[in-house]
Amino acid sequence: MILPRRKFLSLSAAIGCSAAASPLLTPVSLASAPGDRRLIVIVLRGGMDGIDVLRPWGDRTFKALRPTLAKDQNNALDLNDFYGVHAGLKDLMPLWKDGNLGFVQATSTPYRDKRSHFDGQDLLEAGTSALAPLGRRTGWLNRMLPYLAGAEERTAFALGREDMLLLTGDAPVSNWSPEVDLTLSSQGLRLLEMTMHSDPEMAAAMAEAIMLAGSDGDSVTFEMSDQEMMSEMAEDAKKARTGQTHLKIADFAAEQLRADSRIASFSVGGWDTHANQQRALNAPLKRLSEVILRLKEGLGLQVWGKTSILCMTEFGRTVRENGTQGTDHGTGGTMIMAGGAIRGGQVFGDWPGLKEADLYKGRDLMPTSDVRAWAAWAMHDSFGVPQSILESEVFSGLDMGRSPGLLL
Repeated sequence: MILPRRKFLSLSAAIGCSAAASPLLTPVSLASAPGDRRLIVIVLRGGMDGIDVLRPWGDRTFKALRPTLAKDQNNALDLNDFYGVHAGLKDLMPLWKDGNLGFVQATSTPYRDKRSHFDGQDLLEAGTSALAPLGRRTGWLNRMLPYLAGAEERTAFALGREDMLLLTGDAPVSNWSPEVDLTLSSQGLRLLEMTMHSDPEMAAAMAEAIMLAGSDGDSVTFEMSDQEMMSEMAEDAKKARTGQTHLKIADFAAEQLRADSRIASFSVGGWDTHANQQRALNAPLKRLSEVILRLKEGLGLQVWGKTSILCMTEFGRTVRENGTQGTDHGTGGTMIMAGGAIRGGQVFGDWPGLKEADLYKGRDLMPTSDVRAWAAWAMHDSFGVPQSILESEVFSGLDMGRSPGLLL
């Protein structure tokens, strides 16, 4: 049982600054269910430029629309006669050759025109065609959990510092953040002891918090001065700035997925490349590559062979580069897939073309598929969730179409 956030926050004044360090307040999502398949959903926050990551060299219009961004074709990493990939994904090329890496071209959520990161990400994670009122939004991964026989709280984990709508909803999930340790002053500890004595729900929540706080090798401390607490929190913030957070998340997710958990969700940011995109895109591509390879290493060969990773972004970017050698918010984009369970080594979906008449409103890549359908088929093939349930309860009103054969 997860302690409701509002209930725990009501205790924060007495606990003091240690409340900010509690893993109960910063989410990572994981879930456990019967069966051997694993599903990892990574949200690429910022609007990844799908046609810079997956480059359509075979479309002659591409280089004309991007005289700067597409000028390095001689250094491209070729996938086939039509596509290449950004050099920032060079470390993942062995996965492509092994059939453990694939792409979906020209795909998008139903979101159109306003091109707001916040609304786009909400729709991506909610899996709906329109935004629900605040307080009534739930995520599609959470809505799937009731249809997994035997699913428990630790079936799914949400990982990271920010709240993830993707796993928000009625079904219980576990949360974890990599940058925080659990630290309590003696006064805070006494308050919790008194509360837990009469509140089994609180006791269960704190037991989970203590377990999760120590699961990454960091300390769980119950006796600490305010100065020591602030020092440890400053050290956590310093670690976050060194750029290793994504690796800690990958390590934790792999550890849980090797055990009873079956679903994990987190995000990798840095994809909003309005200027100097040639340089700006390298860092997030490097982080994403490191995360995928770290997951492969941490899961081990046997579990990796049963794992599907879906990397999804809120929208694509304009097909023309702008005056600052970047790109602006667009529509159609690319989904990246990895894992030993996917049918990789290929690009899925239909290519719409880049001629003026083929573009969405004359500026964006035209979506030829709904990204929710690819996610739905991954859930269907991973966990056996019926297509009728996915189309009515998980993604209400979605037409999944015929199976694309995403998974082995």
